[in-house]
Amino acid sequence: MLTDGLHDVPRGKVAMVVTHLEMHAPAPTRPQPLPKGITFRQRQPDLAWYRDIFSRVGALDWLWYGRLKMADTDLSAILADPKVAFYTLTRDGRDEAILELDFRQEGQCELAYFGLTSELIGTGAGRFLMNEAIRLAWMQPITRFHVHTCTIDSHLALSFYIRSGFTPYRRQVEIDDDPRLSGLLPEAAAPHVPIIRP
Repeated sequence: MLTDGLHDVPRGKVAMVVTHLEMHAPAPTRPQPLPKGITFRQRQPDLAWYRDIFSRVGALDWLWYGRLKMADTDLSAILADPKVAFYTLTRDGRDEAILELDFRQEGQCELAYFGLTSELIGTGAGRFLMNEAIRLAWMQPITRFHVHTCTIDSHLALSFYIRSGFTPYRRQVEIDDDPRLSGLLPEAAAPHVPIIRP
């Protein structure tokens, strides 16, 4: 158990505070039309599509890396699982968002990944996508919809989830190898998180 006060993070590691949030009934949504020129659609992703959209939405700006370090066979199993659903927003023929809903735990849905590329931020597309996430999750027989975010993600993420009707219920500290030092991500990724070399 951690005690109060400061705790050293080993060199070569990243540390983040993870906040877990949940809702136990559909949250009311604020109507948001889909911005002009953008379409919403479901995807049956392959590895190339998924790794591309995952990287463009989160890896370079926010240090998303969990799915990038997975073996192809393990990630392919998730992508092919009928209890995991994938959606995107498309503009000018290019997908610019990820919405991943994971129903593998009975009676629950995890908002596993949610985000937009910089091309759509500020257009209202994020609110539209969250409205769809809430609608689609609660169309299934669930009693809990949950998500987590962390302090190396966008500083807007936590407040957005709370405004969307999720309630924080748990906080954890996570420490992991810095993915930029292993070459998984470029060293220029997520400049708001400094690299501290071993």
